[in-house]
Amino acid sequence: MTTPIRPDFPTASPYLVFKDAGAALAFYEKAFGAEVITRYTNDAGQLVHGEMRIGNSTFMLTSENPNFAWMRGVESIGDSPVQLFLYVDEVDERFHRALAAGATEVMALAEQPYGRSGGLKDPFGLVWWLSTYLEMPAH
Repeated sequence: MTTPIRPDFPTASPYLVFKDAGAALAFYEKAFGAEVITRYTNDAGQLVHGEMRIGNSTFMLTSENPNFAWMRGVESIGDSPVQLFLYVDEVDERFHRALAAGATEVMALAEQPYGRSGGLKDPFGLVWWLSTYLEMPAH
C-alpha cells in the first residue's frame, strides 16, 4: 500500500511566501542551518518553489506571483498573525547566529516556565521563537 504522505515529510508543512524566496532560503540556511531539500527556479532564476528542513520540521516556500493575488508575503502585507516556534539545542548560540545573519530581537532570551526562549524577526517580517525545552513544573 502506498501512503499519501511524501516520505520524510510531516502531514502538514508551513508554506511561506516572500517577495524573494531565494533570499529567504539563503537567510534560513545561514541563520538556522536549514537544509535545502528542493529548489525550483523559473527561467529568470527566481525561486518559484523551495523546501527546507530545520531539525525534523519541513517548510515550503515560494516567491510572490502577480498572477495570484492571494500569494503575497509578509513584506507586502505588512505583518503576519503567524509566528514560528523552533525547539533547538544550544539556543543561545543559535539565537546569536540568527542575529548575526540579519534577524532582529523581539524578545531577549530568558528562562521561561517552558524553557529558555527568545524571539527574533527575520529580515522578511516573520517572527521566530527559539527555545530549548525544560521539563514543565507540575501544577
